Amino acid sequence: MPKTLATAADRLLHHAHIVLTEGSSLRLTQATSGQGVVPLAPAG
Repeated sequence: MPKTLATAADRLLHHAHIVLTEGSSLRLTQATSGQGVVPLAPAG
């Protein structure tokens, strides 16, 4: 990792609040079940 990027990341994370979450992930469940991304209907 370049030093400038590491320094920037360190500054961002220094004042960050860490939020731990529990439970199942809806996106992970959809991805592993093969549902994935659904394209938008064409306009018109």
